[in-house]
Formats: sequence, C-alpha cells, structure tokens
Amino acid sequence: MAGQMNPRGTFLAIADAVRSQIDADPGMEKLPSAAELMRDYAVSRGVALRVFAVLRREGIAEPVPGGRWRVIRSGQGVDQRPLADQLTDIIADDRLEVGAPFPSTTELSTRFGVSRPTVSKALNKLESAGLLSESRQGKQRTVRALPMRTESQES
Repeated sequence: MAGQMNPRGTFLAIADAVRSQIDADPGMEKLPSAAELMRDYAVSRGVALRVFAVLRREGIAEPVPGGRWRVIRSGQGVDQRPLADQLTDIIADDRLEVGAPFPSTTELSTRFGVSRPTVSKALNKLESAGLLSESRQGKQRTVRALPMRTESQES
C-alpha cells in the first residue's frame, strides 16, 4: 500500500500528463476518452472524469457532444451557443441566398466536430423554423428564408 498514490494525487498526476501531451503536440484537438485514460493509467472512471474536470477548470479543455473532450488553445474563442444557432450563421457567413443548397449533414458534422445525429437534430430545428427545406433522401436541403438579424446589416 505504501507504493500507491492517494486518489487525489492520481488524477492530478494524470492531468499533468495530459497537459504535457497537449503542450507537446500543437495539432492535438481531442483529448483521450475516459475509457482510454482508464486503460492507460489503470484507474476508475471517476478518476478519469476528475482529470477532465481539472483540465476544464484550467481552461484547457471543454466537453463536446458525444461524451468527448476537445482541447482549447489560448486565444481560441469558444462558441457556447446551441448548434442550431451556429448553423443559422452559415447562411450569412457563406452568403447563401434563398434557394441556395445548404451544406450536407456529413459536411456539417466534420465542420463542427459533432456527430451526424446531433447535426440532424439541429437541422430539424431550422426546418421547423422555416429557414431550410425539408430533408429527403437523395435531395439536398436548400435555404427557404433568411434569418432575421437584430444587429445592423452591412450596406
């Protein structure tokens, strides 16, 4: 027993190791999963989750849909709005007009780093709001209406 760390020291030591991985790899975008931490460090799920909590408090990581965690680099803005709101911005950002094709579910899932079912749920909200056409197999969604903007538009 004398050779074992206490649980508090364990999750802090693992958080230090993950932080070192992040610092060593500037291209690292996703953290290891809880299952990977459990396997690699022979710890319980609770300890793995405490590692994520430490990294979140330090502003190094944030949860993403699907139970994963992503790395936050300094100076990197984080959009905390619902995915449906972020997808609405695509219409303005990509300068889409009424009738223009909207990006596919697969393209959006890659662009936002979320699963296709998550994107589908957000797209259904935009369909319900009347911004996008209905989805049908083999038929691409199109823009049906432009979102209302509260801030002044560019002239």
